[in-house]
Amino acid sequence: MQWEKLFDMQQKLDQYIQSNHNVSSEEIFDHKILALFVELGELANETRTFKFWSVKEASSKSVLLEEFVDNIHFLLSLGLDDGHKPASIDHMPYEGDLTGLFNQLYRAIDYYRDDRSIASYLTVFGLYLTLGDQLGFSDQSIQQAYIDKNEVNYKRQDENY
Repeated sequence: MQWEKLFDMQQKLDQYIQSNHNVSSEEIFDHKILALFVELGELANETRTFKFWSVKEASSKSVLLEEFVDNIHFLLSLGLDDGHKPASIDHMPYEGDLTGLFNQLYRAIDYYRDDRSIASYLTVFGLYLTLGDQLGFSDQSIQQAYIDKNEVNYKRQDENY
């Protein structure tokens, strides 16, 4: 994965959004954390992993990937806010089902909200990449989907989204 490229793209998008809305990254950290929780929930909803009461299948892989990269945007943005711009991010070992991994991610994100260290950040991001593995996404598909969604996010800003 070309993390430097994605961090640079995210930094430009963040600057564009912040200048359009006259906010600073310090003012909106908690908003980004909540957005990450919400977007993670949207992804979980599309996987249907927790819906033991339903037999309906998960959404298509393309829908899941689009939801997945929404969170990549927030993860990159949060890292930039805290000065974390690692060249590589290791996938975290995890044994368990998808529901357990989502729950573990929620715990890790909440911990990161209070402990904004690089170690805590890498745990969240690493767990998230492990989730991508379990959903069957390649690094190449994630990177291309991020680039595509980044372009959409600029258009949304220009259209007063």
